[in-house]
Amino acid sequence: MPFHAKAGSLSSVVCLVVGFALGSWYNNTAGTCCEKEEEKEEEKETDLNLQDPNNQKKVIRDAYSKLAKSQGSNCCGGTLTKESTALSLGYSKEDVKESSKEDGTNLGESCGNPLAFAELKEGETVVDLGSGAGFDCFIASKSVGKSGKVIGIDMTPEMLDRARRNVSRQSDIDNVSFRLGEIENLPVADGTVDVLISNCVINLSSDKLRVYKEAYRILKSGGRIAIADVVSTGEIPDSLKTATALAC
Repeated sequence: MPFHAKAGSLSSVVCLVVGFALGSWYNNTAGTCCEKEEEKEEEKETDLNLQDPNNQKKVIRDAYSKLAKSQGSNCCGGTLTKESTALSLGYSKEDVKESSKEDGTNLGESCGNPLAFAELKEGETVVDLGSGAGFDCFIASKSVGKSGKVIGIDMTPEMLDRARRNVSRQSDIDNVSFRLGEIENLPVADGTVDVLISNCVINLSSDKLRVYKEAYRILKSGGRIAIADVVSTGEIPDSLKTATALAC
């Protein structure tokens, strides 16, 4: 884990273990989750250079824009519902039920549960990279309390709209906010964050070193990083080098 001096040692180890475990799962399952969608998108991808980071971001932003406007389970399809996905990752029944309503925060896109080992404390400031509709943000807000705050960062305007709608529906939550931005260039001041969390987002970045440098920049001395993500443990097959697979 980069920047070990600032990330808590326990969180670093857990993050790495979770990442490699999920990487193995992803390699075993991702080949089938998007097959039908890939067939539909094949013609559209003919002239799209996915080696270009700008094209990669466009593909991802477009996919998550559509997801934000939908009430579907997740962008890749599959048999699991958004509720069963979250429950299988250790989220509580109460949190899953509360967040899985129509236009809710649970999109079924998690690949882990960073809050399970983030060890959040009351009064802390938390930043969520790629916060989507706000699933982890709202759960984290309960742990940091009224004296703490949670900031969600997402590059998709439609996701921010959905997240902010969920804020407006909950009059008892006033410690959560959302900002438009990219995880490679975080709209957060230096040294102001106690804990950085992220759930299946950093793998989508074409410049991961830049992401970690930004994380280091915004963390306070002694700050912590809790990440759940997928890690490639082998050569990525051509079937996963498509626009649809990229967005998954």
